[in-house]
Amino acid sequence: MNLHEYQGKSILASYGVRIQRGYVANNAEEAVEKAKQLTAETGTGWHVIKAQIHAGGRGKGGGVKLAKNLDQVKEIAGQIIGMDLITPQTPPTGKRVHKVLVAEDVYYPGESETKEFYMSVLLNRGKGRNMIMYSTEGGMDIEEVAEHTPHLIFTEEIDPSVGLQGFQARRIAFNLGLSGDAFKEMVKFVDALYKAYIGSDSSMFEINPVLKTSDNKIMAVDAKVTLDDNALYRHADLAEMRDITEERAIEVEAKEAGLNYVDLDGTVGCMVNGAGLAMATMDLIKYAGFEPANFLDVGGTADAKRVETAFRIILKDPNVKAILINIFGGIVRCDRVAQGVVDAYKNMGDAIKVPIIVRLQGTNAELAKELIDNSGMPILSAVQFQEAADQVKAALS
Repeated sequence: MNLHEYQGKSILASYGVRIQRGYVANNAEEAVEKAKQLTAETGTGWHVIKAQIHAGGRGKGGGVKLAKNLDQVKEIAGQIIGMDLITPQTPPTGKRVHKVLVAEDVYYPGESETKEFYMSVLLNRGKGRNMIMYSTEGGMDIEEVAEHTPHLIFTEEIDPSVGLQGFQARRIAFNLGLSGDAFKEMVKFVDALYKAYIGSDSSMFEINPVLKTSDNKIMAVDAKVTLDDNALYRHADLAEMRDITEERAIEVEAKEAGLNYVDLDGTVGCMVNGAGLAMATMDLIKYAGFEPANFLDVGGTADAKRVETAFRIILKDPNVKAILINIFGGIVRCDRVAQGVVDAYKNMGDAIKVPIIVRLQGTNAELAKELIDNSGMPILSAVQFQEAADQVKAALS
């Protein structure tokens, strides 16, 4: 589950991470009031207006701007709220901005120059360990840094049996070229950041930039946070932060129906039981010369109601030109799945206007094929993988 910047910062602050302070506003007038409140609390004279969407690169799309007075706060907030913000991480049509974060200016003059760093905490799946990735090149896309100056990216792997050690936090501060008070501040920052990551059961915390201020404070100016959905039952307060307006409506509907669905860009809809088989089915579609329109795992059961729900969700995608159902009958018998497909097809009437290819393998697979072939419905059946690929190709040729 992705969070907005202000939500991620609230988690960080609760674990003692210094953050760029700010308040959320839903309209231009509210933005002015929040700016006044922020000035009274922090003394900031300028304000940064930040669009709150689940995507990075907001500044490049015009979603982050500096306001030097209250009139500019109102003007900029009015421009950003309601705009369709396009960044490298949004769909081509962009994402509609519903709220902004009015934040304090932290780039004030002082005894030393400000510096920006990159830092993230995430899981290294290859080694089964959390790791801290960091760089002196903050404020830039980490992909560009990795491509052009990979020697400026450092990693620190965390042994799960002992957690983050003090010498590791100090090594990070040293590699970032810090000394004195800034060094000590960075050590505290790293320790608190890792505790926030572990304590919130996150799968990623990305801070870009981490700022060394002119008076040698270390703070998170941004926060891109992804929580582990599987651990949300332990964090009712964090689960309430979910913003479904930032998610695709079709994926929200699928989740509410208990289906694992991911929207893709192809033309062949997929209905499969099991994530591994779903990935293999997507490979099968590409092997046939086409692209999958979705990832949809119906889980261990596939009765008529569940299949019908999956059909309706898949068919909401106007790009779908055919649907491939690929079920392995282990826990559930193939003949029951076949009957569910037939019943769902009958219930939906003329709503299904694309070819349906069903490949069932496992318990009672042959009986299932007979059920489909004798149903009188225009459903194509297959038993082998290659046969299913050929059916898809024939249906779309």
